[in-house]
Amino acid sequence: MPEINIVFKRQSKYMVYLLAAFVLGWGFTNYQTVFGGLLLGTSLSLYNLWLVNQKMKKFDQAITEGRKVKSLGTMTRFASAGLAVIIALEYPEHFHLISVVLGLMTAYLVIIIDFIIHIKRR
Repeated sequence: MPEINIVFKRQSKYMVYLLAAFVLGWGFTNYQTVFGGLLLGTSLSLYNLWLVNQKMKKFDQAITEGRKVKSLGTMTRFASAGLAVIIALEYPEHFHLISVVLGLMTAYLVIIIDFIIHIKRR
């Protein structure tokens, strides 16, 4: 279980660095809608990463106690992705839809890259 927390903290740190880069892009370029979409999508992606971490803790605890687990929160993650898309469609002058979708995938890219780096170090 402590390894899950270490991995989550490391991946969250990477996500916060990406969010900071997107804020700089939003503030200093002429692509405010693109970076706004990336900010929205990546923020909700970070929230989804946190949700997965919480569900994994509950899953681990339930397995050690011999209980069944209902789910790992797939519908909650779908709902947050749907919320991001609805916001982007409602306010197209602030959020670029494709950037929102790319931002939503950011956590998965960070997980894959972190996994590859971790495997290479071993």
